[in-house]
Amino acid sequence: MSSSISTLPFDETALVTQAKAGDAVAFSDLVSHYERRVFRMAKQITQNEEDAEDVLQETFLKAYSHLDDFQGNSKFYTWLVRIAVNEALMKLRKRRSDKTVPLDEPIETGEDTVAREIAVWEDDPEQLYSRDELSEILNEAVQSLKPAYRTVFILRDIEELSIEETAQALNLSISAVKSRLLRARLQLREKLTRQFRRKGDDAFAYL
Repeated sequence: MSSSISTLPFDETALVTQAKAGDAVAFSDLVSHYERRVFRMAKQITQNEEDAEDVLQETFLKAYSHLDDFQGNSKFYTWLVRIAVNEALMKLRKRRSDKTVPLDEPIETGEDTVAREIAVWEDDPEQLYSRDELSEILNEAVQSLKPAYRTVFILRDIEELSIEETAQALNLSISAVKSRLLRARLQLREKLTRQFRRKGDDAFAYL
């Protein structure tokens, strides 16, 4: 019975090298290490468990069939993310009849001149909502963002990829990632501010 290298400390570079040389066990170890993260990200983008399962399978099938295309200029996970994001966005395009903003579409943000006044949350959200309610409110706010903004926010602020890794995964410039991230955060802040204000007003109405 052959022994698996999965019991050894995870070494992405070594596993990728072995997988590219035809080692199926090495690729299986890569799948085992990253499949939960890829599925979670796919579900956050598609908001559908079945679609996320499809995205997961397609991502690793394409990664396996195109291993020779991976040149090692970025982390293997960043390369996987790029494949998974493309698959997830294709799911959205097939599911929805509305126009979806492609990830490579230039977006004019006016980043250098943004001067919005965002209302201060006078009431502590944690005093108005339970943890589950807060999680649901944030999730709904994230899902209301346009795909181009939502995807950047998920990769950077939820998956905690660096700006550089996010740019590599989405094939965007660093400045484009920063601009979209800024827009996403501003829009989320506005949506959450309105939500917390309404809840605060409702609370005070009963006093």
